Amino acid sequence: MLHVDLDQFIAAVEILRRPELAGLPVIVGGRGDPTERAVVSTASYEARAFGVGSGMPLRTAARKVPGAVFLAVDAPVYEAASEQVMATLRDLGVVVEVLGWDEAFLGAVTDDPEGLARRAQAAVLASTSLHCSVGIGDNKVRAKIATGFGKPRGVFRLTDDNWFAVMGDRPTRDLWGVGAKVSKRLAAHGITTVHELAAASPDELVAEFGPRMGQWYAQLGRGLGPAVVDDSPWVARGHSRETTYQHNLTTPEQVQAAVRELAAAVFDDTAHEGRPVFRVTLKVRYAPFVTKAIGHKLPAPTSERDDVVAAAVELADRIEPGREIRLLGVRAEMVMPDDGDPAERTPVRGRL
Repeated sequence: MLHVDLDQFIAAVEILRRPELAGLPVIVGGRGDPTERAVVSTASYEARAFGVGSGMPLRTAARKVPGAVFLAVDAPVYEAASEQVMATLRDLGVVVEVLGWDEAFLGAVTDDPEGLARRAQAAVLASTSLHCSVGIGDNKVRAKIATGFGKPRGVFRLTDDNWFAVMGDRPTRDLWGVGAKVSKRLAAHGITTVHELAAASPDELVAEFGPRMGQWYAQLGRGLGPAVVDDSPWVARGHSRETTYQHNLTTPEQVQAAVRELAAAVFDDTAHEGRPVFRVTLKVRYAPFVTKAIGHKLPAPTSERDDVVAAAVELADRIEPGREIRLLGVRAEMVMPDDGDPAERTPVRGRL
């Protein structure tokens, strides 16, 4: 299978709209004003060379790259470009599993995956003027990780044959889905490399991360993962809304009003799906930049606005008193279309 990842996608789309920005450090985020509270959505490779990355505050990015060009996020334009890319990939006669605006898995039976990868790159470039990198693997985990070795504009193959030769001595942070927090927890058990994770006791990992994620990390160290590309329509597990406030919220009344507004907007998003909500989560970013999340499973799935808003307000009562707040977010998770306990399911799609 193949994993296609568009290179610096959002920045690349913006540069196509403004060719004069080619070769400049371009940073896209918020309303494009680095004096406001917002974070980087993406940055061009020229900006990344200065250490700018997604999720970084725009003010920090401006300090790192004083001469950067800042642009506002224009989601409809990126969505349209993404749809054109995915249509182009489908025209290759392969199964396309969309992961997000800028990436997808391709499923095809071929004796020449490198040739297919090059055809995909050429087709996307001809159709959209966008470049992409392609990872080839014998499962999704290896294909996804392989793409990173191919960037930019390249192709790389990662399979069972070369997994440990390529990945064995690398830090666990280089694995798909292992972030700073997980790698720190692994390090506490003396697990710092992929080799060490592969050799770790599954029982030890289950004790640390629980039965589902513990088993997942045990397999991840060996490069194991799902090997079926599924092109069924994407089904959202939930919807989220969040706001970074230009001035900190300092009173319970401000927080309550903000949470009510966010929860009402999230409920409207879920109502369009026609599925009841079973869990509500509140994201809180305290000043200066400490983020926490608190969640609550509802007594029963609900399609009532008042129930969702009340659940979010109840979570707001658990916010640490006396702390100023710079960001709030509300997420509502919905019952999935198939039967079973919704709390036990994982997202149908998603970026890790």
